[in-house]
Amino acid sequence: MTKQLNVVSALLTDLYQITMAYAYWRSGKHQEESTFDLFFRKNPFGGEYTLFAGLEDCLKFVQNYKFQTSDIDYLRETLPTHIEKEFYDFLSTLDLNDIKIYAIPEVTTNAARFRAAVGSNKKFYEFGLRDAQGSDGGLSASKYCYLGGFDGTSNVLAGKLYGITLRGTHSYAYVSSYGNLDELKIRDLSDRITGESRPFVQLCLNYLNELGPILKIFPDQANKGELTAFIAYAISFPSGFLALIDTYDVLKSGVPNFLAVALALHQCNYQAIGLRLDSGDLAYLSLEIRANFVEVARKFNVSHIERLDIVASGDINEETLLSLESQEHAIDIFDIGAHLVTCQKQPALGCVYKLVELNGTARIKVSQDIEKLMIPGRKNLYRFYDGNGEALCDLMTESDEPEPIAGVRMLCRHPFSETKRAYVTPTTVQCMYKLYWANGQIQQALPTWQEVRIYVQRQIETLRKDHRRQLNPTPYKVSVTDHLYSFFHRLWIKSIPIGELA
Repeated sequence: MTKQLNVVSALLTDLYQITMAYAYWRSGKHQEESTFDLFFRKNPFGGEYTLFAGLEDCLKFVQNYKFQTSDIDYLRETLPTHIEKEFYDFLSTLDLNDIKIYAIPEVTTNAARFRAAVGSNKKFYEFGLRDAQGSDGGLSASKYCYLGGFDGTSNVLAGKLYGITLRGTHSYAYVSSYGNLDELKIRDLSDRITGESRPFVQLCLNYLNELGPILKIFPDQANKGELTAFIAYAISFPSGFLALIDTYDVLKSGVPNFLAVALALHQCNYQAIGLRLDSGDLAYLSLEIRANFVEVARKFNVSHIERLDIVASGDINEETLLSLESQEHAIDIFDIGAHLVTCQKQPALGCVYKLVELNGTARIKVSQDIEKLMIPGRKNLYRFYDGNGEALCDLMTESDEPEPIAGVRMLCRHPFSETKRAYVTPTTVQCMYKLYWANGQIQQALPTWQEVRIYVQRQIETLRKDHRRQLNPTPYKVSVTDHLYSFFHRLWIKSIPIGELA
């Protein structure tokens, strides 16, 4: 029998963390106080901002961290036999109550970039469960896309666990499973207001015949299996009818069949929601469909038909959205899957986890590649804002430096370039680090998902538009104080051996 994975297991780590733990323990260094920085060197997707998400998951992991008896037994079987029993005893009592976690408040990036690529009046739904890397990956994607600004998900479990709005239609398989109208076992629909039974199938056929000259199609061109599928779905969900219309021919079959059913629903005092396109020229087709909606709404004097939702899905990525925005289109809603949840444009962030201080003494890792240099020691981080509430830059200080003061001019230096520096006078100063875990307890009240989602959007809005733009954004500056610059450059030079000329 396969055992269920405990994702909070202390074994969810790389082997060298365990082997280093033994080496630290054996040499008596396991009680020393250390500080690590978790960071990345470049913002993803060629952008100038990154949203941090996962703080609650991190805190839950720390809160429940413990080596179980089965974990210890496994390590005894896996590690070399010379490792002392006392080390395993040490592991069995290990917890993370004595550590401290400072973090930038929770926020998430790929979803936000998709959201920012089109107008704020459009809606976005995450449809990536089938494309995600495992069930846990699918659940995480739904949660963090919602935090990044998406309006809902197709993932039912995410809806239950996190209260995210659910969205879904039907698949090609559903449409193609119907062949003709004879397959319909239920052919009538009760009026929403009067309760009177209406001959729904006949209403749909009548409207299809009336739509022929308006849409410039022959009713016989419309696929009757598709019409049957739409009728069956509308009878099942008369207040939630949203149909996938590109199983056969969009303009000669999908749209006429959809509109016939939508008009029949209207006669029974229901309103259809809209239709979904999963393939084809989305810009062109959406404009043609919207024109059809307008014409049909006018001809039949049914105003809501003009405003029916047009939903686009399929292989949509950030470039697709930007292309659609550069054209004319009439899409209201985007259902996005693979490119969103797997971050195909950049699947990994490239995080770095480095020791920066041990027992109060700064530590540094040097490199001949200046991009791989790290800033040693414990630090604080502040964000400077102008009078309009827009972020000017971030400033790193040593942990014992005084906090910058609003209205007071500060010298901000590039971390590695001697000549790049500027004085900045912030209107507002915000400390970016918050203590979230200490003394074995969570130190901050964690916000709700909805609160985090709102916070994310507000934080993005504090960035200037040229920092947020998708193409060639202006670099956002992260600077250091003059004191920190001098300190770590002295340490850097001291750590580099002096060469000799032959």
